[in-house]
Amino acid sequence: MRILVLGGTVFLSRRIAEEARERGHEVTCLARGTSSSPPDGVSFVQADRDRPGTYSRVDQDWDVVIEVSWQPHQVGEALQALSARTGHWIYVSSCSVYADHSVPGAAESALLLNPYGGDAPASSESYGEVKVACEQLVEQDRGGRALVIRPGLICGPGDGSDRFGYWPARLARGGGVLVPAIQGAATQTIDLGDLAAWIISTAGRGLAGTFNTLGPSVGFGDLIHRTAARAGFDDVLRWVEPGWLTEHGVAYWAGPDSLPHWLLAGYDEFAARSAKAALAEGLPQRSVEETTDRVLDDELRRGLTRQRASGLTPATEERLLARLGEAESQ
Repeated sequence: MRILVLGGTVFLSRRIAEEARERGHEVTCLARGTSSSPPDGVSFVQADRDRPGTYSRVDQDWDVVIEVSWQPHQVGEALQALSARTGHWIYVSSCSVYADHSVPGAAESALLLNPYGGDAPASSESYGEVKVACEQLVEQDRGGRALVIRPGLICGPGDGSDRFGYWPARLARGGGVLVPAIQGAATQTIDLGDLAAWIISTAGRGLAGTFNTLGPSVGFGDLIHRTAARAGFDDVLRWVEPGWLTEHGVAYWAGPDSLPHWLLAGYDEFAARSAKAALAEGLPQRSVEETTDRVLDDELRRGLTRQRASGLTPATEERLLARLGEAESQ
């Protein structure tokens, strides 16, 4: 197949391009390429999608176009320029499009947020609404002739968000580890390799529709213990009540001084959605242990003490553990 990846230099889109190339497809990546380069063996068109004339350089027939942008103007312009000459269209959306994250087992038919309606480039604060708007653009142009996928948390080598990798890396460092006491909370993390493999395999058969693409459902406590075993952790896990963490400035989910997988109230079932439809179409789900091993290998290569986008810094964690000890001694 002749595949155009709108992206292809970073994380998921890069792994999609690699997967397609490894399967013998002819792959072209269109991206700015300012932060990273595309994989070897693919054609690269370096372009800024916010500049005019971007798509004239790829104005040809494509078997598949794979789009990952979350900016509606980019998604709409790509469809206008390329859709008529493309056999199959795949759009990578997000489970953030859903309006309600309190119902376990919710499927693709669940209520969505209202779409973003602005003309200017959107900010990350409107991420869910923006992804809804992008999905609608794809539906308006392609009708039922597109594949829309809605991942939750994605992890794997090269993840710049650190929303999963923080825990394998932190446990591998050893010492007392501050952990939110949310042992029963659900987690669903799909391995980057599984998601990319499914996208390319379904592209070959023109699968259409909307699918939640999620990893296996694992309780947070179980995830931490299984990750600790893979990381060789034999020290102390300090399970701390969420209220204490909030009072002491620890953030939810992601970002500086956060604890990944810890979710805001009202998002209790964000990681407990149904992936039955995608599983029935062959979505692979490797084990937590295999995914953790892959991520830990990458973390060891990149450095356990590197500066991170998410998680507690060593200084913050040390300070919090000291305060916790003081509180417990009173």
